[in-house]
Amino acid sequence: MKDLAARCGAIEECYEFMLAYAAQGVVEEAGSSASGQLRTFLQRAELALDGLAGSCRAAVDEDGLQPVDRYVAFIDVLDRDARSALAAVGLVLAQPSISSQLIDNLNASIHLRALLTDLFLIDEILKTRARNPV
Repeated sequence: MKDLAARCGAIEECYEFMLAYAAQGVVEEAGSSASGQLRTFLQRAELALDGLAGSCRAAVDEDGLQPVDRYVAFIDVLDRDARSALAAVGLVLAQPSISSQLIDNLNASIHLRALLTDLFLIDEILKTRARNPV
């Protein structure tokens, strides 16, 4: 559960930082003091995305959540969305300069938004289950 929470935190922190970066109007990455931080946040998110579904599976197993088939079906969706978001983040990281507009486009990406919605959903379910075990 801690691994999943750490991964979710890294992804959410990256998204929040990207919102602020996008608002700065950076045209050339070299002209921004936040650009180094941006790449660090993106790299952390990239690491968190790689293996996210496995971490979620482990949390479900650890907590013995039932009905397991419902969780497995959702984890398959999470895996697809995480792989799509990972590809988008990797593409951005491969660019020699990352502008605010590029980050704004990444923030608007349906892949990233779907992933964030998945994370909010599973995070809330797991928190509720931890507070109120069945």
